[in-house]
Amino acid sequence: MSNQKNHEIRLKSRPVGVPSTDNFEMVETAVPTPQSGQVLVRNSYISVDPYMRGRMVDRKSYVPPFQIGETLQGHAVGQVVASNGNDKFAVGDFVQSMNGWREWYASGGADLQKFEPQVPIQSYLGALGMPGMTAYAGLLRIAALKDDERVFVSAASGAVGSVVCQIAKAKGCYVVGSVGSDEKAQYLKSLGVDRTINYKTCGDLNAAVAEAFSTGIDVYFENVGGAHLEAAINNMRPGGRIALCGMIDMYNATEPPPGPRNLAICIGLGLTLRGFVVSSHYDMLADFHRDMTNWAKAGKMKWRETIVDGVENSPKAFIGLFKGENVGKMVVRVGPDKAV
Repeated sequence: MSNQKNHEIRLKSRPVGVPSTDNFEMVETAVPTPQSGQVLVRNSYISVDPYMRGRMVDRKSYVPPFQIGETLQGHAVGQVVASNGNDKFAVGDFVQSMNGWREWYASGGADLQKFEPQVPIQSYLGALGMPGMTAYAGLLRIAALKDDERVFVSAASGAVGSVVCQIAKAKGCYVVGSVGSDEKAQYLKSLGVDRTINYKTCGDLNAAVAEAFSTGIDVYFENVGGAHLEAAINNMRPGGRIALCGMIDMYNATEPPPGPRNLAICIGLGLTLRGFVVSSHYDMLADFHRDMTNWAKAGKMKWRETIVDGVENSPKAFIGLFKGENVGKMVVRVGPDKAV
């Protein structure tokens, strides 16, 4: 690999408000040489996800914060291109890892998960990866979805939301998705979603949600927060459940935003609001893979990725998440789909 160079993205400074490209720097290094027992992996695609914004803040959370000058981490898929005595992985194996934001890395294998691609490999960062698993666990375990219920989904055209919508439709539910553009609304309609709300053009979001749910909401899948959460609470049915997955509206706030003003409604309606982190629900992984495979074969599960080329553009792709530039999963292509 003497003619190859490795490029990786490091955190240069902690963002205040919406991140900018100035908060990141690309560093050129030598391609690692695998030591005894290690393999060399070339990444093909890396993931950028909204939760990474929280790791850029120096505070205690469910995962440690990124450190200044540290190569960032995130989900990635790639291929083993060399081995130095590692008998668990062969050259040519496809692997998943948390070694994103870089082109090459060496590993002893403990942090790698081998997989046999059945679909394009970038899909294992989206619908068949962590976002899809988040949708599955959040909707079926946290929100305890039942057949034929009425479901509202915010950020519904994103990597998580689009899978939530389709799982709910596969369960025979009435589904309404909130999006930020007409293009995204059309995408949801192509997935079979019953109705869409463009929150940027609808005027009164609460009125739009009330009109879409004349008899109320059974399950709300929360990805946005703020006005969306208020509107959902205002229109929940008795015993309704809210899965708190993410609140992207708040991630770049420089001071605490106002909380929902209508939480008292939750008492009388007996609502359940439950937050979750997908890593606590990997006992469902086998069921997730089985069901997603069956739904895909039956034409009940489709997905898209928004692909950005070049590791140097990873910060721009990440920032684009907060501008709504992605339909489906946002991924960055950093190497060939098949490296060997």
